[in-house]
Amino acid sequence: MENFARDAVEFLPILMHGVALTIVVTLGSLALSTLLGLVWALMRVSGIAPLSWTSAAIINLIRGIPIIVLLFYLYFVMPDLGVTLSALQAAIIGLGIAYSAYQAENFRAGIEAIDKGQIEAAQAIGMGWGLTMRRVVLPQAVRIVLPPYGNVMIMMLKDSSQASTITVAELALQGKLIASSTFKNTSVFTLVALMYLTMSIPLILLVRHFEKRAGHR
Repeated sequence: MENFARDAVEFLPILMHGVALTIVVTLGSLALSTLLGLVWALMRVSGIAPLSWTSAAIINLIRGIPIIVLLFYLYFVMPDLGVTLSALQAAIIGLGIAYSAYQAENFRAGIEAIDKGQIEAAQAIGMGWGLTMRRVVLPQAVRIVLPPYGNVMIMMLKDSSQASTITVAELALQGKLIASSTFKNTSVFTLVALMYLTMSIPLILLVRHFEKRAGHR
């Protein structure tokens, strides 16, 4: 235990740099996945067949590609096509695109859960499709999708470790580098696990809070 405490004091400052990058990757990809997911969802429920089919095809394509392959493609292949991304940019874009498919399904489920009578009433008083979505549907859908949205945040936080495969020095890679240079695998990866837990537990509690509130409605 004393050895672990000494190792923690020595390694924590280095690992905290990894935590900072983990948070940047998670927040950046969360914002991108939310934006893209909402676009895919609105296309799916637009009632315009070409848009709906295109959205379904995009979602299925994204869900069929492993995240690590998407990251490799953005970081290693795109330069051959004339587009060079930094490792951090590729990580954020790759994770954002990958998770946009899951976000889209969450948003679509939330939108379709709204009573059709409300939509018909809004259209009856002259609201167009866009205004109905903005004023009537989306504000209610947001409350419905909050619990699954929180789960996506947790999964994204953990999957940010895949950014290490394209040299982003986030928490997992920092731990691997320290362990390979010190051979203190037990101490290092125990610290890494505890730090991921420290970041995840508040999100887990937040999701549970949203689920309880949704259950009381």
